[in-house]
Order: sequence, then C-alpha cells, then structure tokens
Amino acid sequence: MAETSARKGLIAPLLFAFAATGLLVSLGVWQLHRLAWKEALIARIAARSTATPQPMPAAADWPRLKSDDYDYRRIVLRGRFDNAHEVLIFRTDGPRDLGPGYLVLTPLVLASGDQVIVNRGYVPSALAAKSTRPNSEVEGEVTVTGLMRPPQPRNLFTPADDPSHGLYFSRDPAPIVAHFGLTRVAPFIVDADKTAIAGGWPEGGLTNINIPNNHMEYALTWFGLAGGLWIVVGSYILRTWQETRAKAKA
Repeated sequence: MAETSARKGLIAPLLFAFAATGLLVSLGVWQLHRLAWKEALIARIAARSTATPQPMPAAADWPRLKSDDYDYRRIVLRGRFDNAHEVLIFRTDGPRDLGPGYLVLTPLVLASGDQVIVNRGYVPSALAAKSTRPNSEVEGEVTVTGLMRPPQPRNLFTPADDPSHGLYFSRDPAPIVAHFGLTRVAPFIVDADKTAIAGGWPEGGLTNINIPNNHMEYALTWFGLAGGLWIVVGSYILRTWQETRAKAKA
C-alpha cells in the first residue's frame, strides 16, 4: 500500500520533469539552429567585406534592394563630397580607447546627380567642429571604397536627433535627407575604408565585422540543465523509494 502511494506521489514530479526536459531540449536545439545561421552569416560577412570592390548598384535598382542582399558588400564609387551637408553621429566609444566621439557622415554626389551618404569615419569629441579639422573637408572628385550598410534601426533608448546642430544618433539616411531636403539619395550608407587624410581625421575603416557567436555555449547550457534536472529527479525518486521500502520493513 505504501509503495502504491509512493508511486502515485512520483507522477507529478515525473510529469514536470518530462515537460521541463522537452522545453530545455527544444531551447538547445533552437540554439543549434541559430549557430548554423550565425556561422553562415559570419562566413557571408567575411566573404563580402574582403572581396574585390564592385561597382555600386545602379540607382534604378535601389528601391528593390534588400539589406540581406547587400549588407557588408564592398563597393567603389566616385563623386564629390557635399561638405555643406555633413552631419555627426554620436558614438560612445572610439578606436584605441579614445572614448566618446562622432562618426562623420557626408553625402557623396555622383556624376549622375545621385547621392550616397558616406560614413567617413570617427573623430574624437574635441574635433567635432569643422573648424578644428579643416583638412577633413576634401574637395574635388574622390574615389571611395567601402562597405554597404543598411539604415541603423532606432529603439526606445535612442535619443532624439538634433538636426539644427547637425547631430544624429542613428546611421539612417532618412532623417538626414528629410532635414536637408536632399533628392535622389541611396537608401543605404557606405562605411568608407581607412584612407590617408591630412590631419588624420576622420578615421575610416572602423566597421565592426566581428559578430559574437555564443550559440554553442548556449545550447550546451540548455542541454546541461536538462541533464542536471534528471540527476535531481533521479536522486529524488531513489530517495523516495528507499524511504518507502524502509517504512515497509519497519
């Protein structure tokens, strides 16, 4: 009778253990799928970012572009910088631990009249004003090589832009275009490679291509929790069974 009661008492813990195991294993499998996706993404980024620069997609194709099809693609384009419409994007960290600073974004006017906003690189806070870095305003036709990037999404924590001071907080062409009334502007930006500039600023070539990939560790954690759960459940069942047998012999 005591054994029968003990068996019934184990039903609820076993049902919980099976349900929890199913959840934990499914989370582990999901992380393995994410691992495969992330590895493919990293390989694609590495291939695109190190490939021979290709011509920029034609303006007629811009409306049909999807970010997954062009993100990190290395391209080359020629034009003239519209320095009058330069804007700054606040950045909390800089290269070589230089601290907070800004990304300098400037429209590049192509021979066709179309425009592409180029992220020319980082300047420290002390060099935010153009007057502190006059050599950065490159005149005449230039060749820009860099990586195509989609607009940077905003979230609830992104501060509001301050167009009147040329200060923005997201690498998105849309608000820049709207503020200056620009036309025929690409829906993407180009992160320029590092180039030799008198004075050294802005410093390009800072696109982060090191994408974190911790999905295997996450998967092993979920699978480990599932295994650990059954160690606990097994110990509980064994102890309950031993106690029940001891009571039956008493």
